[in-house]
Amino acid sequence: MIAEELAKKLREISIAEFFEKNKHILGYSNPAKALVTCVKEAVDNALDATEEAGILPDVMVRIARIDRSIFRIIVEDNGPGIVRHQIPKIFGKLLYGSRFHAIKQTRGQQGLGISSAVLYAQLTTGKPAVIISKTSPKEKACKMEIMIDTKRNEPEVVSESDIEWHRPHGTRIELEIVGSYVRERRQSVYEYLRQTSIVNPHAKITFIEPDGYIHEFERVSSELPKIPKEIKPHPHGIELGALLAMLKTTRASNLKKFLKEEFVRIGDKIADDILAKAGFNGREHPRSLSRKQALRLLNAFREVQLLPPPTDCLSPIGSDLIMKSLMKEFNAEFVYAITRRPKVYSGHPFLVEVGIAYGGGIKSDRIEVLRFANKIPLLYQQGGCALTKAVESVNWKAYGLQQSKNELPNAPAVVLIHLASTNIPYVSESKEAIAGIPEIVDEVRLALQEVGRKLKEYLDRKQKLQKKKKKEEVLLKIIPLLAKKVCEVLEREPVDADRIVARIMGKVHFERVVEGDRVRLRIANYSKAKRAFRIYEMCEGDVETDGRVIHASTYSTIVWNVELMPDDKIELEYRCKRVINRKPIVDGLDEEIVSGAETHKI
Repeated sequence: MIAEELAKKLREISIAEFFEKNKHILGYSNPAKALVTCVKEAVDNALDATEEAGILPDVMVRIARIDRSIFRIIVEDNGPGIVRHQIPKIFGKLLYGSRFHAIKQTRGQQGLGISSAVLYAQLTTGKPAVIISKTSPKEKACKMEIMIDTKRNEPEVVSESDIEWHRPHGTRIELEIVGSYVRERRQSVYEYLRQTSIVNPHAKITFIEPDGYIHEFERVSSELPKIPKEIKPHPHGIELGALLAMLKTTRASNLKKFLKEEFVRIGDKIADDILAKAGFNGREHPRSLSRKQALRLLNAFREVQLLPPPTDCLSPIGSDLIMKSLMKEFNAEFVYAITRRPKVYSGHPFLVEVGIAYGGGIKSDRIEVLRFANKIPLLYQQGGCALTKAVESVNWKAYGLQQSKNELPNAPAVVLIHLASTNIPYVSESKEAIAGIPEIVDEVRLALQEVGRKLKEYLDRKQKLQKKKKKEEVLLKIIPLLAKKVCEVLEREPVDADRIVARIMGKVHFERVVEGDRVRLRIANYSKAKRAFRIYEMCEGDVETDGRVIHASTYSTIVWNVELMPDDKIELEYRCKRVINRKPIVDGLDEEIVSGAETHKI
């Protein structure tokens, strides 16, 4: 019989076998991308482990060239380590992890990441992954060599031993893979680590390239992010199949207890309302419900008004830290960021954070979009990502930037978008792009429009100041000549042309007059606002003054705190051997309103 012959060929396929033949699904589609993916999976695990243990991450990544196309990847962290009996399954079994069933924001969700990297190494070089883990400074580290039995999706421990290791606790993984090391800025190991440091400002990352060059991504914050809390499912995000599974596995003794214990935002009153709408009395045993009865319960969920799920399951970066990271990385002239209030899609909490950096050290003519999901950089599939589409859909012309229709604007700027959620809607298992969920796209657009308004304010103010500066430059050319001629005609002593320009332009003017060892500092506030600032004068020798004196090895600095109302003037006096040959230094005033002095942050 043909059917019987065909039946003999049928057999079960393990998940490891499936991904062994379809490695492109997990991001291993070419050698260059495979190298980045392996590093990414190991670093993501390291950051999650350290944060959950309350440890400031210190991660080392090293890539060494073994042969023309073979590389050794080493990723080492200072996390809590992994207990011995869990090491094989964590690194050698696909779909094994602690976060798949947890409803909270995490980098890893499926339990595929690091074990897929081990599988790729095994597939391309035939060599096992080498794992070193240490959980206590009082104990030796455990070293294991692990491979995956793809037929059974089970780990194989090739060797195991106890060794000395320099770290008090932590984890190290070593993989040898077939790969390609590229230095292109947009899609490389360096770019992944650089972007990771931007959205993880509390992490220190050291990267050693194949040629031995070392990059240090220093932390800009010593404060750990808020640890997200695990929550229960929200009734508005549940589907029929999931509800049936929950009914079969619950330990609740009746339906009312099931609703209160297995779901978030359901108390006594809400539970009674749901039961009434579904036609239950609440004493039914959950496991006794049929599919039709479960469907009635599901429809009742949708008819009841419920509070959105709690948002302590999310861990945002924070607008202040985003701005610090952007300023550190890009040295921009303008930086602004916003963290939106949490929202919900299909019962899943999420929030959007957007930052923008403009000008300064940014030399690109086209805006650069940095995409992140749960603090993970998304380097690939930019054009197919909903976050990029949201940027293109904003009318950036309204915010002072040039833009062709439905394209990224042309500007020396960087836009950072971070999506945090308990369930990131990736378009594929490789986790490279975000699906176009309407609620998420709308939130991203609103955040982009808000930072756009702030950018427009800055650009308008900059344009106004540029016009003012051009006017001032013209006055500085004309007024000295005019003042000189007027003084000659009136047979008067020459006047200070800078003071006249300062009065016209509404500035705070500083003028120093030196008469032997006596120095007078005249200050006039020609602006329309009260000004509070600090003045510094540097001089040599003994000093006589009513200001505060800071002594150094070769000179002394005199400090005054001054407040001036509009049109007020003040004269400060001191005596010294010699004034340092530079203008007075002022702190607390913007450069554009200062005349006759230097502005510096002291």
